[in-house]
Amino acid sequence: MRFQVLDIVPHTPHPVTGEIVSVHERLRRVVETAVLAERLGFDSYAVGERHAGEFVSSAPTVLLGALAQATSWILLSTGVTVLSLLDPVRVAEDYATIDQLSGGRLEIVIGKGNEDKHFPLFGLELAKQYEYLTENYELLRRLLRDEGVSWKGTHRADLDSVTTHPRPFDGPFRIWHGSATSTVAVDLAARWGDPIFSANALQPRENYLVLIERYREQLVANGHDPAVGYVGSGSGGLFLADTDAEAVAQYRPIYEGFAAKMRAAHAGDDRPGKVTSFATIEEAVAHGPALVGTPERVAEKIIDYHKSFRHDVQSVSVNPTLPYAQQQEVLTRFAEEVAPLVRREVTTTLWGPHDSGRAKGFTA
Repeated sequence: MRFQVLDIVPHTPHPVTGEIVSVHERLRRVVETAVLAERLGFDSYAVGERHAGEFVSSAPTVLLGALAQATSWILLSTGVTVLSLLDPVRVAEDYATIDQLSGGRLEIVIGKGNEDKHFPLFGLELAKQYEYLTENYELLRRLLRDEGVSWKGTHRADLDSVTTHPRPFDGPFRIWHGSATSTVAVDLAARWGDPIFSANALQPRENYLVLIERYREQLVANGHDPAVGYVGSGSGGLFLADTDAEAVAQYRPIYEGFAAKMRAAHAGDDRPGKVTSFATIEEAVAHGPALVGTPERVAEKIIDYHKSFRHDVQSVSVNPTLPYAQQQEVLTRFAEEVAPLVRREVTTTLWGPHDSGRAKGFTA
């Protein structure tokens, strides 16, 4: 199995103490953590994109440009590029620039995003979010592959013989499709033979599994080799300690504080994927995707989820309100104590020498 660190760059006070670091410090830590992840042997480092709420990830391309220069070999990614909001021409230009800066170490994950409020910010209609996603993806795909693109669509101006610059490092970089609640994203991925990344963060396993299974069925139905159907999985937070009881006790105030805050912010909204289905830390550990416990217990849980998802890459996120030294310690213990146990049981061709679609400047 491959492993990724994901930071959607929330910038919010500690739910108990109210302490919060400056924006400057929070962004600096994104870069420092990517360097640490590379040193620890993680395969990939991804940053999110949010344009509303308590996040400072509104400019992921700027962050990835910094990461391209601060790191040497780790794969860079997104989680997710909110393509429903964006002009595909600008996306092609920006991400090809990152691909060039990194020497071909870029793959991205696209989606419509999990935030409703960003659509009016960009003068867009929430009801058309999946229309935007589909049209923008299909144009982006052409722009990355072809020169002299002529195109007519519904939601942006037509193009006449357009070539975006710079071109990608060595042909089009791989695009994954983020999957959380809708069949639209997995069907779009299956239509084009692209991989998917399951959010696997807030809902029961079964909710995500039904989308993963649909993706694999539709991939074959669209005539693609099942071997190209790589699947990634997120997680509901990561925290490690010497005993399961110690991990639960230490992580409880953070997990349950944020769960309560999320429920209050979405009061009356019963749409799946907007709030966590697990109000207590015990529920999240026993029945949800939270990776909280000893390294051995967390490894067992990833392997157990793999029996359902058969995923190729596991993404982990550390809560940024933890003391910074503890965040680094958790990632270090994961790399040194959890990852080897999982890799012993789970293999994949993803990002290896036999994965012909991998980023051209990266081999795991």
